[in-house]
Amino acid sequence: MSDFKNFIPIAKPWMDDRESDAVARVIATGWITQGPEVASFEKEFADFVGAPHACAVSSCTTALHLALLAVGIKPGDEVITVSHSFIATANSIRYCGASPVFVDIEPDTFNLNPSLIETLINDKTKAILCVHQMGMPCNLEPIIGIARRHNLVVIEDAACAIGSEISWHGKWGKIGKPHGDIACFSFHPRKLLSTGDGGMLTTANDEWDHQFRLWRQHGMSVPDTIRHGAKEVILESYPCVGYNYRMTDVQAAMGREQLKRLPEIVARRRAMVKRYRMLLGEEIPGIGLPLEPKWARSNWQSLCVRLPERVNQITVMQKMLDIGIATRRGVMCAHREDSYRHGTWSCGKGPGPCECEPKRCARLVESERAQDRCIILPLYHQMTEADQLIVVMTLKQSCVHI
Repeated sequence: MSDFKNFIPIAKPWMDDRESDAVARVIATGWITQGPEVASFEKEFADFVGAPHACAVSSCTTALHLALLAVGIKPGDEVITVSHSFIATANSIRYCGASPVFVDIEPDTFNLNPSLIETLINDKTKAILCVHQMGMPCNLEPIIGIARRHNLVVIEDAACAIGSEISWHGKWGKIGKPHGDIACFSFHPRKLLSTGDGGMLTTANDEWDHQFRLWRQHGMSVPDTIRHGAKEVILESYPCVGYNYRMTDVQAAMGREQLKRLPEIVARRRAMVKRYRMLLGEEIPGIGLPLEPKWARSNWQSLCVRLPERVNQITVMQKMLDIGIATRRGVMCAHREDSYRHGTWSCGKGPGPCECEPKRCARLVESERAQDRCIILPLYHQMTEADQLIVVMTLKQSCVHI
């Protein structure tokens, strides 16, 4: 992409000397792995979202894995979730030896359709793993209502949703505040808050939070912060098999600075999407724009639009790339990947694995259509109004000339 002098990327982190200075400060202390900066980041993050506990880990994938382990997901269990998500969502279920049961999405929000959940519940069902897709809050109220009636836990894949809000019993609250049981966040570079990579779990459950902290550091009974500050020799033990899922203090220092920026980032993106919607609606007949329900305030981690009928997705993407504009296809569907062959998942059509044709499922029509008919447009804090206009006009030309 270096050939393009004015290349417009799909995303770009917003960082400057504040993050650099924070990292330099940590390096100067000599403590660069999980330590006091991580602890401070956890407290500040918990305060920001309104959660009793926040536990930092190495990625959202590891956060999802620990969340599922903590609530007791084991081989033979089933977890209801969406196929229409980054593959890590479904993979985290399989890490536990359990099976994902895929439910279709709502076409206008790209989120799990709550009305389809109840028919998928059986004796093997132990949890619902819902996704706040591209930062848009999913409809938690009916999802949690169903879960409570059937004694199921609700885990929120909030990878993209830091800064998003939901109206809950008449009051606005941030995603990550315990609405369900556990929420999991990502700090990948395409997210609004980035630490290079990293993740966070939030919960109100003391026992689960303790277990996250034990597991993330190989099951070590004594945290480094306590052992290194002790006046007497402390010998740690390893009462359970754990993992190397730690966040470094270097990452946490970046995260603390990014968290300070977050309100400004969210406000900027919401304004940019408002302008995008105006331009797209005026310039491109037949374009499908996502719905933001009245009870949701998205951080607009991504703007995904549905292409007009008879317009080829890949052709449009290539034409835009040729001009120097990056796009991405609609969010992937895990059930269409070779790693999710028959026997590894279910759609609830029958008592066992899905028996639909390969990479096509009659119960996941909207999920497949979203992947095939939608594209994600560039959106990042430093983007100018001129950049947005270039994207829209290039998209218009690419659609017209096909």
